[in-house]
Amino acid sequence: MFTVPLDDHARLQSLEPWQAKEFLAHIDRARDLVGQWIPWATHSSDLASATATLQRYADRQAQDGGRIYGIRLDGTLVGGVMFTRFDSTSGVAEIGCWVEPAGEGRGLVTRACRVLIDWAFQERGMHRVEWWVAAGNTRSIEVARRLGMTREGVLRQRYPYRGVRRDSEAWAVLSGEWPPSGDAPGAGVQTELNRLMRVFVDAFDNTGGRKPDVGVIRDIFIPQGRIIANVGDEPVIYDLDAFIEPRQRMLTDGTLTEFSEWEATERTEVFGSVAHRFSQYRKSGFHHGQWFEGSGWKTTQFLRTPSGWKMSSLAWDDVPATDTDTASPTAASAVTTA
Repeated sequence: MFTVPLDDHARLQSLEPWQAKEFLAHIDRARDLVGQWIPWATHSSDLASATATLQRYADRQAQDGGRIYGIRLDGTLVGGVMFTRFDSTSGVAEIGCWVEPAGEGRGLVTRACRVLIDWAFQERGMHRVEWWVAAGNTRSIEVARRLGMTREGVLRQRYPYRGVRRDSEAWAVLSGEWPPSGDAPGAGVQTELNRLMRVFVDAFDNTGGRKPDVGVIRDIFIPQGRIIANVGDEPVIYDLDAFIEPRQRMLTDGTLTEFSEWEATERTEVFGSVAHRFSQYRKSGFHHGQWFEGSGWKTTQFLRTPSGWKMSSLAWDDVPATDTDTASPTAASAVTTA
């Protein structure tokens, strides 16, 4: 049986029709959580339909058109990942996931998805992996961000579910954007550090109705990480919780709207298991209804850990606003995100 370790307690394994009884019991535990967003769990409501679901994926795998795998935590099935579509001719695959409450909060879905995406790009030569998610499904969107995917757009009222037409967000990652697995030197490390910075910056974006989730930066920092504002007379040093909470509030209570930040330039140096990045950034948005634009510099430190590269600290300094700038000094310092 196909088996890949995800951590000391979890494994990614094949999920086959003969396991339908166990699969059904798991889906019953996951039904309320999964059913909020997608009708997928309703397709397995008894043993016959659960068997049919797994047989359908077995048939797709035989035709090289899809695959399904279970996530086991201490031997118990708690979730899974799948290629809902796998088209080797076009080089495009679509990945999906689900999890029951007992499997949440451990990063298992993200790690399992990385296994599948690694295989699609590196073994099968696929060009693009897509992630379709219901707008508002923040947990699924967080996984897409952690995987370094790009949000490509929203299809409004794409499908009906429970009497309401739902929007779908389209996310995707291309083969050239995906870091090589293992401890690949050089360009592979640079790609991974680029991904971490992209996840950090995207966490604050609330343009076009996006729902920002500043908390996602916990996934890319070590738990002891520090973020430092050096925009005034004295530096202000935050732990992750102290940094996240006020910025999440500002980005969701109407204080700061249509906000985005992006790297304009960067220089990255890697020294074995540590790395440093010096970036120039720009930002813009509405602060209390007034348009502003700003810029500044940040320095970011990275460490290679047993679970991959992580940020360990980040410090920034804003370029002071002047009379000719579009933002006042007070506004510029108030809305800075990183």
